Amino acid sequence: MSNKLQFEPAKPDLKRDEREIDERETLNYRIKKQVIDALGKPSDLRNVQIRKVWEGHFRVNVFVGTDAGSVRIANSYFLAIDKDGSLITATPKIMKQY
Repeated sequence: MSNKLQFEPAKPDLKRDEREIDERETLNYRIKKQVIDALGKPSDLRNVQIRKVWEGHFRVNVFVGTDAGSVRIANSYFLAIDKDGSLITATPKIMKQY
């Protein structure tokens, strides 16, 4: 019996993958901008982490800290986003803090 592959593995669609990455990065940028515009920009902002929970819903964590040893989550939100990337609701409500 031959050990040859009986099928050809599917070739990845790199253009589609790149397009999906660009769309995700654009959406993440829009979400980050809306959160920071509503919250204000902390002086010691390190990162805004955006995680998709399910379609149209995201967890956003705002990390602050003056150095790597002092980084902490200062704010955390559960967001509902429409298909255009606009903020519908935030839990808890985003209040201007900075």
